[in-house]
Amino acid sequence: MISDKMKGFVANSSAIRAMFEEGKKLAAQYGADKVYDFSLGNPNIPAPPAVKDAILEILDKEDPVLVHGYMNNSGYDDVRDTLAAHLNALYGTDYGKDNIVMTVGAAGGLNVILKSILNPGDEVLTVKPYFGEYRSYVGNFDGVLVEAATDPETFYPDIRDMEAKLSARTRAVILNTPNNPTGVIYPESSLKEVAALLKRKSEEFGAPIYLISDEPYREIAYDGAEVPWIPSLYRDTIVGYSYSKTLSLPGERIGFLVIPSGLADFADVIAAANVANRILGFVNAPSLMQRVAARCCDARADVAYYDRNRTLLYESLTRFGYTCVKPEGAFYLWVKSPEEDERAFCAKCKEEERILIVPGRSFGCAGFVRIAYCVAYQTIENALPGFERVAKSYGL
Repeated sequence: MISDKMKGFVANSSAIRAMFEEGKKLAAQYGADKVYDFSLGNPNIPAPPAVKDAILEILDKEDPVLVHGYMNNSGYDDVRDTLAAHLNALYGTDYGKDNIVMTVGAAGGLNVILKSILNPGDEVLTVKPYFGEYRSYVGNFDGVLVEAATDPETFYPDIRDMEAKLSARTRAVILNTPNNPTGVIYPESSLKEVAALLKRKSEEFGAPIYLISDEPYREIAYDGAEVPWIPSLYRDTIVGYSYSKTLSLPGERIGFLVIPSGLADFADVIAAANVANRILGFVNAPSLMQRVAARCCDARADVAYYDRNRTLLYESLTRFGYTCVKPEGAFYLWVKSPEEDERAFCAKCKEEERILIVPGRSFGCAGFVRIAYCVAYQTIENALPGFERVAKSYGL
């Protein structure tokens, strides 16, 4: 017998993962080259050579007790020193190791900070569309996820709707830019509006509203686009970062939280985050990968690969008649469904063309679908005739 809470989580389990599992079944039936799986944001390009070099050098030259042993719950001191210095060089900040908590990816980091700040019934606001697992992360700690709108043309946060949805129970706002699923990068002007709103509402309610910036796609930006550093715009910002996409290491589960010293109640929050890291069962972030991250903080996966995929998919689908948001970052294409119920469109693509895409309601936004283009270029090429046939069947 399982808990009532888990019954709810199981019933609403990720549609992304469900589609991914369906893809494996279809591949076994028809052959992997006859199934076009765009469901999961699983990077298809290899990690930079620096990652392998770092792993081999660490295993060859560093003390095994150090490499594989326990350390502070927040992570190795020297690793956190290195990453703080790296951020300081990039953003002109003055972080030290005490501002960094090494985490089991950005997902682990978000759970750590939500456990640290939420009481049952507290609210966390995000703007839709959003990464659907936020529902579970907030629900893990008996919080309430509140959805605010975005502008239907730009998908930037709708400040008026955000203001209407904020309340005295709001403990945090989660923003994700570059955004999953739209690929939109929120401009500094929009983020300044959010910052001003949260500052005003924090003063009105007499308690800080933390802004949690979820940043696994920070380095994946196209056409020279800039991704603003949100802590420079709003004092009470906590950053959750991951190397899953930056270094093509999604399965290694390594990332960190940035908790600036100027944050309201900083001492309490950093202490709580360190304890949460331990008692959530992570204990600490993977030790070997912490040391790899410190050596590879300047390395990057080849974004040009994703850009090539983006160009082919976006230009082809728009030529077929689909309405798409042109991605500025990340590796997702956000497409308006040709019929009102996007689940029917997804089913048609799967059943007729073995193309797997994810319904927009998984991201809190019905009527759209997400296509993850972090796949082989040939997969996109081979799927395009199917996308075109489906478009023609709708009269696009």
